[in-house]
Amino acid sequence: MTYQPPTALPGELLDQEDVHRALADHDFGTVFRLAREHAGISYSKIAIECDIKPNRVGELARGIGRITTFEKIVQIADALRVPGNVLGLAARPWEADAPGNTSEGNGRPHVRRRTILQAATTTGLAAALPALHRPEPPRRITPAYVEQLRARAARLRRLDIFLGGGDTHRVYIAEVQHTKSLLRDAIFTDDSRQKLSGLLAEQIQQAGWAAFDSGRRREARSLYEESRDYARAAQDTDLYGNALAFLAYQELSDNRRAAVEVAQASCATITPGTPSTVRALLHERLAWACAVDGRAGATERALDAAHDALNNAPDGEPQPDWAAWVDYTELEIMTGRCWTELDRPLRAVPVLTRSLNRYSDDNARDKSLYLSWLAQAYLSAGEVEEAARHVGRAATLAYGVASQRPAQRLAPLITHLRPHAGIGAVRELLDRTAV
Repeated sequence: MTYQPPTALPGELLDQEDVHRALADHDFGTVFRLAREHAGISYSKIAIECDIKPNRVGELARGIGRITTFEKIVQIADALRVPGNVLGLAARPWEADAPGNTSEGNGRPHVRRRTILQAATTTGLAAALPALHRPEPPRRITPAYVEQLRARAARLRRLDIFLGGGDTHRVYIAEVQHTKSLLRDAIFTDDSRQKLSGLLAEQIQQAGWAAFDSGRRREARSLYEESRDYARAAQDTDLYGNALAFLAYQELSDNRRAAVEVAQASCATITPGTPSTVRALLHERLAWACAVDGRAGATERALDAAHDALNNAPDGEPQPDWAAWVDYTELEIMTGRCWTELDRPLRAVPVLTRSLNRYSDDNARDKSLYLSWLAQAYLSAGEVEEAARHVGRAATLAYGVASQRPAQRLAPLITHLRPHAGIGAVRELLDRTAV
């Protein structure tokens, strides 16, 4: 049976006219008050499940303030088990077994349109789109069906090329929830359960990356740890190693030495059967951890190992889609980033310049980030004008991208450039980026 949170509204309460009207109008304070009065659901439980401060729940119930953000509306819908169409949302993943489930036709179309338009202006385009089409699963889950789901995951992964985690996070989380429901409720044939566990590990890693990119670092760590456990259960050593690499990347902001150790553990999962792109990916992430920790020799050895992995790839070797983006250009960019972190601008600038000239502006978030390292390298070399020029390019590309990371990279660079405001390129940059 599908999990029901303690704040789930009973079906008979959902059917009441005053509750339905309050939900359609997004008057959640009234909904909270009626839930306590008619269903005995305490404000403290609502506060916990909806991630709202307890005093704020009380204020809303007394008519003070409103909930207006798309993210919080979705969270309340899930906590109270309110069908999506009632709130102007797409159907929620849990709705198949939800009490009080109503069809799309019973909702208010003008409320739905209003909610989607509000969402598009507050949280980004992808978050506001209706749920992506997902065919009904067969009565029995087969390995062939799991491969269909894997192909779907590969298509959805392409969103990350053009959109930031703030846009994609909900899409990827919904896929994770759906796959978990299959693992919990479906009937399986042959080794399809193990294969689906491996797919879930892959999906959770993508969701973790989106969480990390949108600033949800605690959630990202939890997702990476969960992915590691599912990869272990699926006996997929490649995904297990990648989960460790993600955890190492996450750990760098807290404990650099520990991050290097986790990255080394990820490389220890490499076997003779590990695909070349996975080998390169794990080694380059070890290189990055070593560079951030100031280990120049270890960085160079890891980068050499990553290059060897790509150079020695057998012709026609199948590569997992989640690592297929690793190529010589990406490895060059990582090499330049590492030399920048190690304060070797004379090494960093040529390799970053060469690789970024081949890198499409369509990858706006990533190119903005990579340009920030090129700007940092120029700044280390004392080339202030070039640094300012590349910070400006990066800021232009990052504009409107639902990712926190470009701003986190660019803000300290702009601060370092401020003392040079007398230089024309710097003054122009400061004028453009002034808030």
